[in-house]
Parts: sequence; structure tokens; C-alpha cells
Amino acid sequence: MSKNHDAPRFQWSFLHPKYLHTWIGVSMMFLISWLPYRLQRFLGRKLGLLIIKFFKSRKKIAEKNLLLCFPEMTGGEREAMLKENFEHMGMALFETCMAWFWPKWRINKHMTYVGFENLKQLKADKKGGLIIGIHSFNLELGVRAFGTHSPGYGVYRANTNPVYDWFQYRGRTQDNGVIERRNVKRMVRKLRKGELIWYAPDHDYGRHYYVWASLFAVKRACTTTGTHLLASAGRAVVMTFTITRDREGTGYTMTLDPPMDAFPYNDGEAAAIYTNKFVERSILRAPEQYMWLHRRFKSRPDGEPSLYD
Repeated sequence: MSKNHDAPRFQWSFLHPKYLHTWIGVSMMFLISWLPYRLQRFLGRKLGLLIIKFFKSRKKIAEKNLLLCFPEMTGGEREAMLKENFEHMGMALFETCMAWFWPKWRINKHMTYVGFENLKQLKADKKGGLIIGIHSFNLELGVRAFGTHSPGYGVYRANTNPVYDWFQYRGRTQDNGVIERRNVKRMVRKLRKGELIWYAPDHDYGRHYYVWASLFAVKRACTTTGTHLLASAGRAVVMTFTITRDREGTGYTMTLDPPMDAFPYNDGEAAAIYTNKFVERSILRAPEQYMWLHRRFKSRPDGEPSLYD
């Protein structure tokens, strides 16, 4: 499978001393990846509890998001979820190491796949699949694991650090291809050829090709219409996938849901509203593992004040 992105190439300039910290960091990631899995989970949780003490602004954003989405929660319930959320954020740093450096056999050793029989009919009909994911802390590992089972294409954004970008690209294209995030035409072509594209429409991407759609208790959340564009132009089947960490500490469950048979291909606004319902369902499978630290509701309708002041 073609990786469909101009692959970063090694340059001798990468050995310049100004990139020493990047080489040290990636080397540490490689070494960490070889630690026993349970030890990595333990260290990840401890790291998350340390992070929460220093990243006060992110903690405040996460608190606000939980309050906005789940106003029915008590203060104690939100505080408990916030603490667990940062523990999962710490584990995500270790899971990036796993995603980039673990061999396939080790990935699959800790992964349980549910619902992947839904891809059989897709392949039989030679239809592309727009696979909707959410920004959970384990998304990096989830896409790698999905690729070991059924390769597809992720949306790629190059890093400004060329050395880190070189490693990031190598890590993300072991079992999958990537497409530059602005190359919508290539995404559409791949979908029409029967390929899988992963897409995460759950962030606030600004008031550019958007509609206001409800998300949990927030009635007007800035929601991209990209899902509708790709699904309709690519004539693709729309499905959702979720990866969750098992509480027992043994691994993960990857769930691929049946196709969205009622997806409104002819209505962008209705598609955004419809997709957000599936985003909610995916988040609720493990709300403590979702990236609440992003300003999901930063864009507001004209005349409305910021929700984060």
C-alpha cells in the first residue's frame, strides 16, 4: 500500500547539536517501549498525577469541559474523573512509544478486536470506509493497532521539528498510509477506490466549513462538516471505532461499530448533528480516557462570550 505522503527523508543536518534533545527524547521513547507493559501503565499513571500539578491551565480547561458536558455530575464526581483523566494522559505518553516501536505481535497480544467482521461486507462491495474516531488519549496506539488488522490511511500533519517529524512519520506508517490533512482530493480518491480513511471530527476546528450542533449539554458546538464532505464525495460507508483501556490492566478493547445506515449524505448540517451523537456514544464508553484538556468549545456564535473565561 502506498503511504501517499511525501515521506520525510533523513538529512545530515539532523545531526546538528540543536536537535540533540530530540535524539535523546526519541531514544528514551525506544528504550521505554521495551519495559514490561504493566510497569509502563504504572509509571504512566504516576506521571499523569505529576503533570496535573504543573499544567494548571489544562486542568482548568478539562474541569470546564466536564462541567459543560455533564452538569448533572456532582463536584466530587467531576474531581474524581479529572484525576483519572490525567492518569490516562500520562499513560498516553507511554502508548505513543508502544505505537511507534512495538512489533505487531506485541500490539496484538494486548488488543481485543470487536466488530471487525463489519469490514467484510465493505470489502465485498468494494466500498471505501470513513472510520470516525475520537481524540481519546490512546488514539495513537489505536490507529496503529487498527492498521495491523486492516490497514488504512490516517490524516497527517507534519511537525515543525524535522527530526521529530522524521521519526513520527516512520512510527505512523509501519502498518498504515498517511495523507496530508489539506489534501482532501486524495482522501476522496482513496475512499472511492475502496480504502479506509480515519477521521476525527470531534475537535473545534474553527469557523471554517462548520455548523452549530449539540454535543452533550452544549447546544451549540462548532462542528466540522468535513465528515459529510468526505462521506458524500467519497461515496463511503461511515463507521465509528473506539479503543478503550481495560481496567484490569491487561490491555485494550478495539470496537468497530456497524455502518451508520441512516447517515444523511445529502445534508451537511444534519450529518454533523448525526455524527455528534456517535461521538457522544464513543466518548461515553470511557469518558475518563477522552482528551478533555482541549478547548472543544472555544468558537462561539456571534455575540456569545467565551466559555473559558
